[in-house]
Amino acid sequence: MENGGVENAHGDGNGNGQAASYTYWVRETMADAAPLPVPKKLTAQDILSTQSQPTSLGSVWNKAGTWEEKNLNNWATQRLKELLKSVGSLDLSCGKAEISDVTKCVGDAFLVTVRNKKRVGYTYELTLKIKGEWHLREEKKTVNGHIDIPEFSFGELDDLQMAVQLSEEKDYVQQDKQQIIQDLKKRFLQPVREKLLQFEQELKDR
Repeated sequence: MENGGVENAHGDGNGNGQAASYTYWVRETMADAAPLPVPKKLTAQDILSTQSQPTSLGSVWNKAGTWEEKNLNNWATQRLKELLKSVGSLDLSCGKAEISDVTKCVGDAFLVTVRNKKRVGYTYELTLKIKGEWHLREEKKTVNGHIDIPEFSFGELDDLQMAVQLSEEKDYVQQDKQQIIQDLKKRFLQPVREKLLQFEQELKDR
């Protein structure tokens, strides 16, 4: 019977003693646990306090305003083409010319949010198709060509470069060709730069 008494103190051999100990342990643990949260109705002051918090500049998921980069290529490419084709017809020393198309508009534009502050940037290169007419030695000639603008980036428009090439160079004597090229470069540089500055400002305002 002594063995039986010991067995009853620790269990009946079928694990009932262990079950009792486990139940006791769970009851003690729950007694020490923190109470369940009680729902609290928001006051008008609570709502106003939430609404007065500064708005995050990032996406909805990025409330903290940490690093986030947004691709703006589609908007930027389309907007650059619109702005450059709106330059219109320009008077030259012996004629007039206009940008008829933007045949190359390649690059990247982006908006970066860092610590809830915006930073924008871009890098592009362009080719502008030019058509016009010149009066050369009492003869009016139709002139076609293009202006290549090598890679430029945000904040670099003061150093904007242009290279002009005529489509039918063999039809001009050297002197006439140089005059037309210089005219195109001189007259189109500033209007194109102004359109690109407008693009930069619109990019910053997004």
